[in-house]
Amino acid sequence: MRRTVRRHLGKVVAGAAVAVAATAVMVGITLPGSVSAEESGGKDGGRSARAVEGPGGTPAPGVVRQAPAEGSRGAGSDPLTDDEVERAERIALGRPQALAGENVAGGKGPQRLGVGLAEPDADHLDDQDPPRRADVVFYDYGDDALVTRTVDLDTGKVEGTGTQHGVQPPLGREENAEAAELLIADPLGAGLRADFKDATGKDLTSPGQLMLTGIVYRATPGAQPGVLGKCGEHRCVRLLPKIPNGAWIDGRSYVVDLSARKVGKLG
Repeated sequence: MRRTVRRHLGKVVAGAAVAVAATAVMVGITLPGSVSAEESGGKDGGRSARAVEGPGGTPAPGVVRQAPAEGSRGAGSDPLTDDEVERAERIALGRPQALAGENVAGGKGPQRLGVGLAEPDADHLDDQDPPRRADVVFYDYGDDALVTRTVDLDTGKVEGTGTQHGVQPPLGREENAEAAELLIADPLGAGLRADFKDATGKDLTSPGQLMLTGIVYRATPGAQPGVLGKCGEHRCVRLLPKIPNGAWIDGRSYVVDLSARKVGKLG
């Protein structure tokens, strides 16, 4: 018997139809106990191999060792430590910068996007241990501007600030959550709510009920309604919501303009 199934936002689709499947890589591991004395460099190698064997020649249980404590400061091209990231953000958002700009929810201060190790300046390109500098990246929703502040972690000073318009880096978790909240509350979100209800039997009331991935959307002349015409200048997102431990919900026809806080549907 065939049944006709209602579809709302599009349809609940299998994860493979929306997400790119990861490729599993099988890595071969040779246990020390399986290495012969000749292969491991003579008598010492043989003793080393036998040392990890348990009774009856079986491999001894593995030992889990705690990772060494991370220092407060990295060296050279090491990634920033947690302490360095926290310090860079604190310096970059020091007053009056902390009160300037607007975040994705409309609150004071720009929206934090990320912190990364800055490239050495021209005077320190050949240094073995150049000064540690961090690029702290924000998005100011009040001005629709990408803001990058470069912080010298040795001096504790902001070396420079760059501002760009029309540049749209990948979206952060808070931005995806805000987009989902706007879509859920909008009349156009009725399909999303209905698909979630069909799949789970529960009402969709908050972004926390979904796993969210967001893709930056840029307007193309004639390809979207006027409400989305400034996407690219504005920060806009197409959501790919997923039910935890379940299917993806196809929401690619819907775009949320986070700057204008409006939802539109593509034709």
